[in-house]
Amino acid sequence: MRVPVIQALATEPDLLSLAGQFLGDRPIPFRATLFDKSATSNWLVSWHQDATLPLSGRVDDPTWGPWTVKGGVLHANAPAHVLEKRVALRVHLDDSAESNGPLRVLPGTHAGGVLTHDAIQRAADSVRPVDCVGSAGGVVAMRPLVVHASSKSTDERPRRVLHLEYAASLHIAPGVELAVG
Repeated sequence: MRVPVIQALATEPDLLSLAGQFLGDRPIPFRATLFDKSATSNWLVSWHQDATLPLSGRVDDPTWGPWTVKGGVLHANAPAHVLEKRVALRVHLDDSAESNGPLRVLPGTHAGGVLTHDAIQRAADSVRPVDCVGSAGGVVAMRPLVVHASSKSTDERPRRVLHLEYAASLHIAPGVELAVG
């Protein structure tokens, strides 16, 4: 979020309006991740939920953790009631098709809270996945608790996605603040 062009895109009125449909009037972008899948950089992501948040400091609360440091920023797994108040907008920089490793989601799984590894595997075995394909410039909105994955690309076309995360507030609870980065 410290890169000016990323900050400009994340605060673009149409994206803020879309995030606002999930979070209320003033969504705040707090994290951006570029996924750049290509013939030379190709990977598989297994079924999972996004349960980790960047925080400005450690809290003495057993519902947070385990704690890690990524890129010099403190992170912790967050409780479900906190994750439910976040949304990610995935901006397609390239066309996303079934053959270039698109995001796959298990619809409705975000409503189950933070799931165990076994519960995620049961969902993967019982819920029909949906591929999130679209044209360059398209946007997919997702909740962090939706179980999702992506397969390796099977063609030469790149699939770049800018994953922008939003919150209604950087303040989570007394002494708990999101780190912006």
